Amino acid sequence: MKNKKVLFLTQAAMIAALYVVLTFVANAFGMASGAIQVRLSEMLVILPAFTPAAIPGLFIGCFLSNLLTGCCILDIVMGSVATLIGALGAYLLRRWKWLVPIPNILANTLIVPYVLTSPYGYGLTDAWWYLVVTVGVGEIISCMILGMILCFALKKYGGRLFS
Repeated sequence: MKNKKVLFLTQAAMIAALYVVLTFVANAFGMASGAIQVRLSEMLVILPAFTPAAIPGLFIGCFLSNLLTGCCILDIVMGSVATLIGALGAYLLRRWKWLVPIPNILANTLIVPYVLTSPYGYGLTDAWWYLVVTVGVGEIISCMILGMILCFALKKYGGRLFS
């Protein structure tokens, strides 16, 4: 494709749309929010290793997902910022494939429990450390396990898909 800006916008839009769809699938099974959450869409955080268009795509996808699934304002903002931090970190670590999911795992594990316990968020009374563990385990499942499966599946065709 000759027009790089169009390619970038198209890839970002497709990634955002895929993030929203996968979040709705997880939400249908009650896995997309709450103290224990495994968002299938979080496996997409490995995509910045293939294309920088994934950074705005993941951010916008998370923002729209949180907005459309009825999350509180603090979750819409802070959850999206956590995903943006994770996507930027993933892009910076793209040379070391096994480290790519780590920034997103850390950002969400530290930020989401605050949103869950905040009186401006969901006001859960669970212990902050309990939420760190449950959110962290969910992030490890979705980002590290499912994300790395996706990463190695894309390894063969990533050059053609994200050229």
